[in-house]
Amino acid sequence: MQTSQKHEISDGRQKFFDQPVQEVASFDWPPLQNIDHSLCSDDSSEGAHLSVETFDQYCNLESSSGTGGYPAVNSPSTASFSPQKSPGSRPNSQSCPSDLNHSPENTSQSPVNGSCVIDDENDLKHKIRELESAMLGPDSDNLEVYNITSPSGDQILSESEKWNYVVEMLSRGDLKEVLCTCAKAIENNDMYTTECLMTGLRQMVSVSGEPVQRLGAYMLEGLVAKLASTGSCIYKALRCKEPASAELFSYMHLLYEICPYFKFGYMSANGAIAEAMKDESEVHIIDFQIAQGTQWIILIIALASRPGGPPKVRITGIDDTTSAYARGGGLEIVGQRLSKLAEAYKVPFEFQAAAMSGSDVQLENLGVRPGEAIAVNFALMLHHMPDESVSTQNHRDRLLRLVKSLSPKVVTLVEQEANTNTAPFFNRFLETMNHYAAIFESVDVALPRDHKDRINVEQHCLAREIVNIIACEGPERVERHELLGKWRYRFLMAGFTPYTLSPVVNATIKSLLESYNDKYTLEERDGALFLGWKNQAIITSCAWS
Repeated sequence: MQTSQKHEISDGRQKFFDQPVQEVASFDWPPLQNIDHSLCSDDSSEGAHLSVETFDQYCNLESSSGTGGYPAVNSPSTASFSPQKSPGSRPNSQSCPSDLNHSPENTSQSPVNGSCVIDDENDLKHKIRELESAMLGPDSDNLEVYNITSPSGDQILSESEKWNYVVEMLSRGDLKEVLCTCAKAIENNDMYTTECLMTGLRQMVSVSGEPVQRLGAYMLEGLVAKLASTGSCIYKALRCKEPASAELFSYMHLLYEICPYFKFGYMSANGAIAEAMKDESEVHIIDFQIAQGTQWIILIIALASRPGGPPKVRITGIDDTTSAYARGGGLEIVGQRLSKLAEAYKVPFEFQAAAMSGSDVQLENLGVRPGEAIAVNFALMLHHMPDESVSTQNHRDRLLRLVKSLSPKVVTLVEQEANTNTAPFFNRFLETMNHYAAIFESVDVALPRDHKDRINVEQHCLAREIVNIIACEGPERVERHELLGKWRYRFLMAGFTPYTLSPVVNATIKSLLESYNDKYTLEERDGALFLGWKNQAIITSCAWS
């Protein structure tokens, strides 16, 4: 899920912040806004209260430079709703085939000058054409013919029969049907049908069209990258140089502002932590994807108002180099900003940096001290950890066992509600289509279709994630989402028990959603919260102890 800049939406609604991108660790969540309730207790009990005015002052300011004062921290994380890279890999870390069924003249340059930033509104259509041309390439007039046979060696359909089938399908104009049929053809190694359908798809998708057309453009790119075995080279596959860190931060900020996904995650996690720590004098928060540290602004302010004085707060921030890129610097930036904020609110504060990937974290990196009450935050990062299907080390479950050994007061989990981890290719393709179709629709109602930054937001914050899911396998695929039911099983196996979220948290999130489109839905089920679009769950949040 990042630098910031305020934007106005056509309906005049105030916007929030953004999240991570491919270079960023997939989806870290910024703080919330428009808080009408306490996240710690009701009015009759002691605890810290979070006010709209306080949050607006500190979390909705224009961002200054990457190393400026605290108001510059308007960012979510570099965790998952954004395109992620394979841990430790850089765009040029391995050689990639230069031909992705793209135009040869576009194999070495970004279609959109430099970092794909669209500076001139009048250039928007031109930039769109350049981007689509570079992504999807020219139509192929001469399709290579393949003999498709069954396992027994018998020919299934003649090429003329397949061609008639494809023509009939394309005439119906159902983009989702064509995409799914193309994915199925790839799974069946039916290259003739694949090439025919890809030629038709290039005429049906558009990064400037309807939500399904925009999603289709990136899903088609994923299919092209899979065929060309370039899934691990997502930046080259998308034919766009990665933006400067300030630009990337700005795109993430905009996404955070227009959709409530990140604020939902921060709000629910902060509520669980504040409630669990309301009687503690020494609090140690271990954040496995701290990114900009934005999540902790509101919590520090809330703890400062606690009756009897604030507790001593220590935060261990874990983050790798991908987040550092979007942040524009190392973790010392986060520590300095949080320290300044804590000092201003007279909260005893200490920051400990752990600049490493979550899969590398060991007990000695956490610096746990006797007498501390520990809270652990997993905000959109665990799905990046390889599990038993990828590595014998199974870092996903190893981290949970490590955290359980700390005897934490509370552990918060925020994840996308999707099943893309161990699902076979075609099922994974369908899941990706349904999940991201809802997200693209929610972006569409919040950001005008002709907004000059919308393409950049979708390309840098969503597209690479989509391509990674579709095109990559094994360790190369870092976007490995699981449904809450599977996460629940993992937590129970590690020895955790559910920690029930306070009804106040639910009420606060409902209040937040009032400022968004009425198609967003909130459901509480089995002790967890589900934020959805048109009743399709997109993000889940729960807590454990």
